[in-house]
Amino acid sequence: MKTVKCGIIGCGVIAPSHIESYRNLSGVEIKTLCDLVKSKAEKLAEKYSVPVVCVDYKDILNDPEIDCVSVCTDHGSHARVVTDALDAGKHVICEKALGASSDCLTTMEVAHARNSHLIFTGIFQHRFENITRLIKEFIDRDGFGTLTTVNLNSALLRTHEYYRQDKWRGTWAEEGGSLLINQAIHYIDLINWLCGGVEEVSARFENLTHQDVIETEDTAVAIMKFKKGFIGSITATASSVETWRHTIVISGTEGFVELNNDEVTYYNFSNKDLRQEFAERLSSCSEEKRINAGKTYYGEGHPAQIKDFIDAIRERRAPFVSAESARSTVEIVLACYESGRSGKWVKTGRN
Repeated sequence: MKTVKCGIIGCGVIAPSHIESYRNLSGVEIKTLCDLVKSKAEKLAEKYSVPVVCVDYKDILNDPEIDCVSVCTDHGSHARVVTDALDAGKHVICEKALGASSDCLTTMEVAHARNSHLIFTGIFQHRFENITRLIKEFIDRDGFGTLTTVNLNSALLRTHEYYRQDKWRGTWAEEGGSLLINQAIHYIDLINWLCGGVEEVSARFENLTHQDVIETEDTAVAIMKFKKGFIGSITATASSVETWRHTIVISGTEGFVELNNDEVTYYNFSNKDLRQEFAERLSSCSEEKRINAGKTYYGEGHPAQIKDFIDAIRERRAPFVSAESARSTVEIVLACYESGRSGKWVKTGRN
């Protein structure tokens, strides 16, 4: 088995999750770390014994030994870095959000179309968790009957200091937003993936507690119409006393589940056999070993998604999360922003 050699572009808070996920895999070697601030790359390189550091990501792209890259930079640079990487012949896994605007998403899509033999995927690690896959299976088996509502409540805290750490945070031009596109997007993606896709949104957003710090939103609400005809809602704030709490409630004519911070806290199915099966399988959804990197709420998904990325490269198959699928979730967020500005219902993506 040929060793897959990787480069990581961007050495901020999420980079260690990628590094440790690659290190869990056999036949995978991290050759180079890159960051505009060389000391950040050097610090991680020393910790993880990575042999090469650089400040220009094109040094990674020009290295013929490197097969793939993790793009862990700010949202605004994703389109440029991803496009250059694909055109340089590198397989790419890019952190969320895939892009900060529709134009950025299209730029990457066009680059992938002209390099369609390469693997290109976007990080949405919660799709890989055992519990969410169990819920997805029961939805797809019609265990919930006719879906009627799905509700997301995201309450988290982002301080003034958090936004001041990097100049791109809380800006429309570089981050593309803040709360919805950076934090709540993880769980917007889950309901989009679990429930068959969002067709249209009506949203409002406000900056309630960070007026002198960011130009984007710290609080938002949205109503969603799903492609299957049912409705849902998003309520989110980055100005909560809670550090990180996300609740998803999915209700159907035959089933109900409540998911709190990636754990099922209540469920019910009218079919007793289904209820028993769900109970048994839920109890066996033992969490995979978490990597010793990043924040505790990142969950078990990064190692699983990065393994899928490497497997897709080796097996020459599509990744579980296609770039198009990752794009669809960003388009929901962008539609929320457009609706908030216009006061109108906005269709997502290219519906």
